[in-house]
Amino acid sequence: MTRMLTIEPLTRENFAPFGDVIDAEGAAHVTINQGFARRCDGQAKIDVASEGGSVNVSLFTARPRPAPIEIALMERHPLGSQLFAPLQARPWLVVVCGDPRDASTYRAFRATGRQGVNYARNVWHHPLLVLDDNSLFLVVDRTGPGNNLEEYELGVAERLSLAP
Repeated sequence: MTRMLTIEPLTRENFAPFGDVIDAEGAAHVTINQGFARRCDGQAKIDVASEGGSVNVSLFTARPRPAPIEIALMERHPLGSQLFAPLQARPWLVVVCGDPRDASTYRAFRATGRQGVNYARNVWHHPLLVLDDNSLFLVVDRTGPGNNLEEYELGVAERLSLAP
């Protein structure tokens, strides 16, 4: 029997144990560019310098997984944080956990198309989960020497499904 994982709204408070929420809504800002723009600083703690790493900025184009979405693989990055910022106003999903072997530690969040996340170093998370085809994301993570990817494949009995 597959266990269901309830999806909750993404907020800075409920995501804090896993990293940062990137969201201009409610953030402190300064007015710049002769009053035609607002800048919201301090959105994420980019942590990539371990073992000679440097910042990598890339674009991801993703497509949805088949419904119902099954959680079968989790990953983490021991040498650096990983930031995902959507470039379109499309909701998307975030799944994290404290221990991939313990179903009680899993959390699922619905991010608005105006919210991104920065997974802290060593936080278990599911690979990118989008709801629309050709969803485009700006990704800031680590490049450089060392192994910065650890994966855990859930056994069939361990797998979860996202509640509709």
